[in-house]
Amino acid sequence: MSHNQTLSPTPQTIRSFPFVQLRQTLPSQIALISPFVDQLIRFIARCRNQEDSGLEIEMALREALANAMIHGNHEASHKLVHVVCRCAADEEVSITVQDEGQGFDSNAVPDPTTPENLLAKHGRGIYLMKTLMDVARFEEGGALVYIRKKPNAPPAAERKAG
Repeated sequence: MSHNQTLSPTPQTIRSFPFVQLRQTLPSQIALISPFVDQLIRFIARCRNQEDSGLEIEMALREALANAMIHGNHEASHKLVHVVCRCAADEEVSITVQDEGQGFDSNAVPDPTTPENLLAKHGRGIYLMKTLMDVARFEEGGALVYIRKKPNAPPAAERKAG
């Protein structure tokens, strides 16, 4: 069963520590993805002292969770997905999503941008994670996904003024 918790760090809290970390374990139930992602994105936004954390993190996280539950755990609700989200004081966010499946070879996944795969119904999740995040790695034989988003750089006008 999913453990629900609401964390609301203040910007002053996160600046007091090198990072704030949240760990969560979910059963492989697709219906849990959206409520969990919504809550985690709010947590990340507060850590980053922003109204939203960016669509990139949200989309990559949804893909990682769906892949873990569907492809990794084959939607077996007794199998778990483990998520660790770390928000650093510099606003960098890293997330690991680990399933209990056999893993896969991420290099063997077809490129969804090639002409023969453009109309495929599946196969874009890994591509999206790699495109949207600054880092997307597949470890432990593909059963663990590590994604990271660096802090947003200030607008060019602010960099010139500073």
